[in-house]
Amino acid sequence: MGGRVIVGVVGMGLSGLVAEVVLLRELLIVFSGNELSIGIIFANWVILEALGSYLFSGRLAGKSRNALALFVGIAVLFSLSFPLSVFLTRDLKNILNVSVGESVGLGTMFLSSFLILLPVSVLHGALFPLSCRIYEMCAPGEASPAGKVYAYETVGTIVGGIACTYLLVPHFHAFQISFGLALLNFAICLALLVSFRATGPSLQAMLVAVTSLTLLSIYGLLGGWAEKWHWSSIRKQWHPLPVVHYQNSPYGNICVIENQGQYIFFQDGVPDLIVPVPDVVSVEEFVHLPMLAHPAPAKILILSGGAGGVINEILKHPTVEWVEYAELDPLILSLLKKFPTPLTELELTDERVQIRHVDGRLLLKTTPHTYDLIFVGIDEPSDLQANRFFTQEFFWAAERRLNEGGILVIGVPGSLTFLNNERRNLNSCVFHTLRRAFSHIRVIPGDGRNLFLSSDSPEILALDRGLVERRLRERNIEIGGLVPWYIENKLHPGWGEWFARFIQESSRKVNEDFRPLGLFYSIALWNAIFASPFGQFFGELERIQLWMVILLLGVLLLAHLFLRSRGRTLLPGIPFAIVTTGFAGMIFDLMVIFGFQAIYGYVFLWIGLLVASFMAGAAVGSLLVTALQERIRNGFRFFVQIELAILLWSLGLPALLRITNAWMGTGAFAISGVLFLIISFIGGFLIGSQFPLANRLYLGEERTVTATAGMLYASDLLGGWLGGMVGAVVLLPVLGLAGTSLTVGLLKMTSLIVVLALPRSALGKR
Repeated sequence: MGGRVIVGVVGMGLSGLVAEVVLLRELLIVFSGNELSIGIIFANWVILEALGSYLFSGRLAGKSRNALALFVGIAVLFSLSFPLSVFLTRDLKNILNVSVGESVGLGTMFLSSFLILLPVSVLHGALFPLSCRIYEMCAPGEASPAGKVYAYETVGTIVGGIACTYLLVPHFHAFQISFGLALLNFAICLALLVSFRATGPSLQAMLVAVTSLTLLSIYGLLGGWAEKWHWSSIRKQWHPLPVVHYQNSPYGNICVIENQGQYIFFQDGVPDLIVPVPDVVSVEEFVHLPMLAHPAPAKILILSGGAGGVINEILKHPTVEWVEYAELDPLILSLLKKFPTPLTELELTDERVQIRHVDGRLLLKTTPHTYDLIFVGIDEPSDLQANRFFTQEFFWAAERRLNEGGILVIGVPGSLTFLNNERRNLNSCVFHTLRRAFSHIRVIPGDGRNLFLSSDSPEILALDRGLVERRLRERNIEIGGLVPWYIENKLHPGWGEWFARFIQESSRKVNEDFRPLGLFYSIALWNAIFASPFGQFFGELERIQLWMVILLLGVLLLAHLFLRSRGRTLLPGIPFAIVTTGFAGMIFDLMVIFGFQAIYGYVFLWIGLLVASFMAGAAVGSLLVTALQERIRNGFRFFVQIELAILLWSLGLPALLRITNAWMGTGAFAISGVLFLIISFIGGFLIGSQFPLANRLYLGEERTVTATAGMLYASDLLGGWLGGMVGAVVLLPVLGLAGTSLTVGLLKMTSLIVVLALPRSALGKR
């Protein structure tokens, strides 16, 4: 019987992780692939789990005759709500009345993800205290049942993370996964009901119901229900556009829309490529102005977005010897071959074009080649993956790969009429970041996109109508959109003065890999457009500085110590320490995920492994401390030592991530990835090792095992929610990794002082 309970707990952990990852990926498509939403989604998941754990941690779970029936009933409801949440996620933009391809604000992200996750997360959170009660029934008198359930659930989470990475996400769609997960949970419930010899009318009826649901799940998978739900939800998600292909890759989601021979490729819900008739004027301007600024462009590098017009325009220049085209996701090029057009076939089969299925940042670090022009086909730093091509680290790498007189070409959202502060800050941040690497920058403003040409040669500053027209004649190039009057207007010297005035009073901060201010300004811009009131508030968050955090925590600590001296409390000792540990755990997780994305750019390929590694550390820490509890003579002192270890780890984590970044090279690329897994494991180990010890210290005569486990589990998840919301949206983009780590360290120092000030009578078992 005990073995089946353990399997049930492992299955609970596996189910939670799989549901979380699948819904995360589905929500990211709706949220345009913005990684900041990962923190929001994680935060909502854990706070709703905390609510479920708290609601069922009292009398409901404590009654032995109700625990099994409640566990089975809630597991069934959880399994049924998961596919429903997937369906609602895909229909979310219709519910919000948001057009296909339109971004949503952070406020909408928070509220909509909260409501979508509500049934799944609350029900999954309720399973933890119920599992503790069932485990206690099977092993009465055993030490720290909550710690063991926590560890076994974490083992399930590890299995789920690995399964998502290598089996489920690469080979099955969301409804196949949700139906299969339901089948697994129904089978576990059947095994538990049989093991406990379910008697009585209610349990017998439950046995029949679960058996029926198991058979229905099998029929749903084999009979095509999952496939029908899948395509029905896709049609609703993309209505009224006709979908001809929909597929997940390790790097995101790609959807192909076809309309009268015109194909639109969407990546994570954002239009990325239009063939065979692109925006001709925009493409010509992006390509020809920088190509004509160079006296003899021969070797060209395109980092993403080359197919569908850019390559075609570059090849019109007779001096071009070869074009190297790097595209991270090979699925895009595969789909271009599946849905061919004359334009893309001409581009991708030209003998001068060399296609590289590799990340552009990695290519710049490892290639022996140098280039005359480097084109970045990414329009803005709208997410962490894109932000990597707008940081000083990238600009330094690009500058080293340019030949003498070479030019780096990037575009940033621009407008000649809508001149809000968010747009000013974004353009100013990119401009001042470019100045760290290049001595000469020519900005060509426009409606829709400002074109930045950066070089160490002053010739780019001399680009004018006469030079453009002369080189067009010399190279015998015919272009439709760049007529003489248009060229003269675009290159008028007054625009340079206009741009200088435009950014004069704006941010002069620099965008970095580990301090993605470009992403912050980009999100602020889109929130100002699509959610104006929230956008203004979000923009003010940039004003947050580290001294404000220090002041806030100092006032909080002084208020607590003052009340403690009068026999009252503001911060409840052990639960407060667990809240701060949950906060730290979420920040550690996000720092590893964000750091991995900043360095590699394909975190969705590894996110299951990173989460699994973190949870593996948590499981080992929890199991080890649980096993050693009877040997630990002074539990309070050991608890304090763990607090101190988490504090020190938070302070050292940025340095470790920078060292890991330095390892990224030709021979050490794989080693760098392994180091990320090790860092994630250690962070999880420290977080997991504190939970069972906290249960031992907090458990007193007036607190039951179930109530203690539920309270501390909820505290842990509450801290995780705060970490996800504050860390992802404010700390990491504004303060960067170093400032965020110091904030976590200060918070843990506060909880350490609060714990040290506890009277020994406040502790249960020492």
